[in-house]
Amino acid sequence: MKEYFILQFKMLNRQLTEWGIEPVIGYIVGVFAFIGISVKLFEKFQFAEYIYIVFTLSLVIKLNEINRNDFLKLCYSKTVYTKIRIVENLIVSIAFITFLLFEEKYLSSILLFISVCLFSLIDLKTKSSFTLPTPFYKHPFEFIVGFRSNYFIYFFAYFLTFMSISVDNFNLGIFALIITLFSCLNYYTNSEDEFYVWVFSLSPKEFLKYKLKNIIQYSTILCLPIIISLSLFFFTKIEIILGFQFLGYLFIFTTMLAKYSVFPEKINIKFKIVFALTLWLPPLLLATIPYLYIQSTKKLKEILQ
Repeated sequence: MKEYFILQFKMLNRQLTEWGIEPVIGYIVGVFAFIGISVKLFEKFQFAEYIYIVFTLSLVIKLNEINRNDFLKLCYSKTVYTKIRIVENLIVSIAFITFLLFEEKYLSSILLFISVCLFSLIDLKTKSSFTLPTPFYKHPFEFIVGFRSNYFIYFFAYFLTFMSISVDNFNLGIFALIITLFSCLNYYTNSEDEFYVWVFSLSPKEFLKYKLKNIIQYSTILCLPIIISLSLFFFTKIEIILGFQFLGYLFIFTTMLAKYSVFPEKINIKFKIVFALTLWLPPLLLATIPYLYIQSTKKLKEILQ
């Protein structure tokens, strides 16, 4: 088990080096960035602890991928495998749990710790012949694959919407909308095979227009229950609801452009830094989107024409 974590540590250092970041500096900057963002989050948002819980569990769930875990089961005994899964999940979540304790959110920290340990003992994704139906057609593969992998997030978001109406808390409803939009955004963080772009008989501009249409159409389908519910019960704040939805479209579109601006490579650390800045200063999107659009058309031209 020790060798496994040493290998993972070396792989992480190698990846940071490939991004042009000295590992030691990266870790130090990461710690200070985590503390700074966490402090701001708890200062500005009443429900920051829930954001923490959702984000942490999303990281833990990513470690519960079936093919990866099947490989670990082949390499290690059941006892060692269970220990690895528990330690992995605790490594990912320990910083979040510690900060929750620092903020005196004792119940949330305990619940998060228990949830993390439970997720270590269960397989969320099991092999089955059953295919989960989706509210989408066959073309937008990002939404089809993403929905089937993360459908539970939407049930959670819809539950939060119901709770926001029940307790008359508008902010909780907006948080549910943000969860849904960020889930849609996550669908565009991974690059598909070049073949699935090459098959389109479209120009780069037409291709990006087609992708934008899918983003608006299918993310709206997923957000519509929340938008309608909040609009009915918080009618005086409908401008805020639509404003968050519009910003969501922009951020998803920006992520999609970032993917194709470096296609077929993965989105690099530089964009992730820029994206983090745009979250705090959305006006930066006015400069980011045109730049990424130009870079995307150049990359796609090599494949589509």
